[in-house]
Amino acid sequence: MAYRNIAIIAHVDHGKTTLVDELLKADDNFDERVGLEERAMDSNAQEQERGITIYSKNTGITYKGNKINIVDTPGHADFGSEVERVLRTVDSVCLVVDAYEGPMPQTKFVLKKSLELGLHPVVVINKMDKPSARPEWVIDQLFDLFVTLGATDEQCDHLNEPIYAIAREGKAWTDANPAQDNITPLLDFVMEKVEHASNDASAPFKMQIANLGFDNFLGRLGIGRVYEGTVKVGQEVFVTGNDGSKRKGKITEVLTNKGLEKEKSKEAYAGDIITIAGIPDIFVGETISGDENVEAMPPITIDEPTLKMEFLVNNSPFAGREGKFVTSRQIRDRLEKELETNVWLKVDFDSGDNYEVAGRGELHLSVLIETMRREGFELQVGAPVVIMQEENGKKMEPIENVTISVPSGAEGAVIAELGKRKGLMTNMVDENGIVNLEFSVPTRGLLGFKSEFTTMTKGEGLLSSSFDKFEEYKGVIEKRSVGSMISMENGKTMAYSLFNLQDRGTIFVEPATEIYEGMIIGESNKDQDLSVNATKNKKLTNVRASGTDEALKLTPPKLMSLEEAIDYISNDEYVEVTPETIRLRKKYLTETDRKRNKK
Repeated sequence: MAYRNIAIIAHVDHGKTTLVDELLKADDNFDERVGLEERAMDSNAQEQERGITIYSKNTGITYKGNKINIVDTPGHADFGSEVERVLRTVDSVCLVVDAYEGPMPQTKFVLKKSLELGLHPVVVINKMDKPSARPEWVIDQLFDLFVTLGATDEQCDHLNEPIYAIAREGKAWTDANPAQDNITPLLDFVMEKVEHASNDASAPFKMQIANLGFDNFLGRLGIGRVYEGTVKVGQEVFVTGNDGSKRKGKITEVLTNKGLEKEKSKEAYAGDIITIAGIPDIFVGETISGDENVEAMPPITIDEPTLKMEFLVNNSPFAGREGKFVTSRQIRDRLEKELETNVWLKVDFDSGDNYEVAGRGELHLSVLIETMRREGFELQVGAPVVIMQEENGKKMEPIENVTISVPSGAEGAVIAELGKRKGLMTNMVDENGIVNLEFSVPTRGLLGFKSEFTTMTKGEGLLSSSFDKFEEYKGVIEKRSVGSMISMENGKTMAYSLFNLQDRGTIFVEPATEIYEGMIIGESNKDQDLSVNATKNKKLTNVRASGTDEALKLTPPKLMSLEEAIDYISNDEYVEVTPETIRLRKKYLTETDRKRNKK
């Protein structure tokens, strides 16, 4: 059997996972009676809710007697490191681009990595059913991007024969074969243009680990491509670590991809992407071989974290009410388990009961917090802090490329706000009432910006960013220009009090919500914190007067999601996370403690 390995890469929300759904249905062995759920590869609950791919996943289909391994990759910049590792296992990439938006920041990032590895991308222009589709313009933009990224003439060849698709309708076609109502033209193109993986079964077994998994029964799993030879269950192997050291191991299980399932197999062959079990300390980048003298594969570098947050035990007055796992030891054990598979996460366990957790971005860390919350954990997290580096005695900070599309007229507020956050505008194009802006912004400047951006563009703006480089420290950036409304009493919020407070800022809580002293109940209009009493009710008298007892008209409160809460808090505040509630609070609950620690 011949193997072809392709990765589906694209910017977030350009239709990768929907396209994979249709490719799965084109499998020779697909059972139509069983059917397939929409976005079947997004099997994680958070992926389904957010509508994005978080973890790269492998699937395999049989087409015309050949096996095609397909890797669905994340489109968000926070998970770009995972895409980079996966690209080592494939023979080509399928670059999916929106027929209107064209190449976006994450498209550039993953395409650059693909071209550097010598891969020849197959270009798919998706969402051709959009009334605003402009495929010729997208091809021009892609050509400019390919040239900018240093693509060879051979790598640019597929731009001359793009594939057009409406993934959600399962349609793909080419200029040479325009009338098609199925996805097979894409698979035929892959079969024709992508060379099948080399398959030398006589050479000693060799594979490299590109990703990790975990199974409660099998333990730690290594996922990667078999480059040479054959591997069998029970085989003794040699593992070459990233530092060059060698150790012995034994393969206890071999799993291959068949549709959405992992199928147990007695052996696997060169060219296939497989999962192995039996080596409990396996790590990304390590080479596994059947011969001790086999030359190790080039190491896979893992990007360093850019943000860190403080994780600690919930010590608020409401601690232990809603969570199942509340102790420092339980939080530590959970973070240690996460390190088994989350390779670009780093945790400092040496700082007492407060654990410093570093990751690739706000979304990366918030996905972990949300996962822990759903598992029954109760904890507190501090504000995200950008990790600085030092070069030649200079303080360096991460800079991101930011691409923004806003309706004409809204660009002034965005430019002014990013200017305050040390952003530098590098490009501006007005196209048919939509203004496209490009900025170079310190990562610190983007903390807390996304919620403001949604407000200033009335929800009509698009924002995406990806890490670019490290540059010299840009100076102080104010994350928030306003203070918080802090409760000065314990009790339940009263509609009467909230009605009187809503003129002084934005309220975060509903009436009859239990609160405690030091809890943040809103955002103040002023540039300083405001201590308020939200538990006070109207004093009752036996005198009635016309017009004084009218119904209170409360503005609906702004109820914070986890990401919004993390975005909002300052360095002297925590987000209290429980399975049922997200609360914001000051680190020091009483006014006296806050004043004492401010000095």
